[in-house]
Amino acid sequence: MTATLLSPMVLFFALGVLAALARSDLSIPEAVGKAIAIYLMIAIGLKGGVAVAAEGVGSDLAIAAALGLVLSAALPLPAYWLGRKFAGQSATDAASIAAHYGSVSVVTFVAGAEALSLAGLQASGYMVAVLALMETPAIIVGLLLARRAAGTVELGKGGLLHEALFNGSVVLLVGSFLIGMTIGKDGFVQIAPVFEAAFRGILCLFLLDMGLVAARRLRDTRSLSLRLLTMAIALPLLNGVAGVFLASMVGLEPSNAAAMGILAASASYIAVPAAMRIALPQANAGTSLAMSLGVTFPFNVTLGIPLYILLAVEIAETWKP
Repeated sequence: MTATLLSPMVLFFALGVLAALARSDLSIPEAVGKAIAIYLMIAIGLKGGVAVAAEGVGSDLAIAAALGLVLSAALPLPAYWLGRKFAGQSATDAASIAAHYGSVSVVTFVAGAEALSLAGLQASGYMVAVLALMETPAIIVGLLLARRAAGTVELGKGGLLHEALFNGSVVLLVGSFLIGMTIGKDGFVQIAPVFEAAFRGILCLFLLDMGLVAARRLRDTRSLSLRLLTMAIALPLLNGVAGVFLASMVGLEPSNAAAMGILAASASYIAVPAAMRIALPQANAGTSLAMSLGVTFPFNVTLGIPLYILLAVEIAETWKP
């Protein structure tokens, strides 16, 4: 855990948080931040596809994909209940929160993959495919939960399903993953200096920007009550533990069980806000985004990810034949 907390990526994230809290004028231009995000999604998709091409498609991929889909569809339910009963949110706002906490964060997954590497573990490449699969079900479930409050929502072309399935992050991840599978290791050698050697350095820049954005979002918001703050920490803990435990139960390796926990614990702040803007425009987007980006993301990057990795390793050691 200490190695993860003192890694360059986490330290640059902490630098961004401290700079924002100190009201520094440090900033990364929005266009640069978007370019870095595109780079990271392409890189993680390519490397996942290359890994699957080398390993082949097996039963572990099918098991992990099925579990990921189940988690993405199920995790919004307790989040919605807590939003309604514990935090006193409207049905629409609770549904928006539920969709955020059932879907996943690409950047949290990338940070988790690096933390796994520092711990001497390596998640299988197919977990990138699981990541892509887990983007959408929670959005659909969130919409269904809010149907009474939001009325009928068009799911066809140009509507929620189109936004969920063809938003930029899904297109980049799936497309890059397929390209990686097609070119394999031999083809990846040509572009490895850009998408492998430079990966961690560019991730440091991105997490610096995320630290700035997260801290400013949390500092500037007036919409988070103590109960919402509690939810923003409790949900990733509960979801992450559930993800690790269930993945271990179905026989995934500790590294993949930890990756599943990281995915389950993460909360979307890119794909879901875009989809909710179309599906539930009356929802308070500031609340959901402040929770996922301002509280949950920093918690996962600094404390949550090391805990999920430690739990996965401990379960594997305890149940070792």
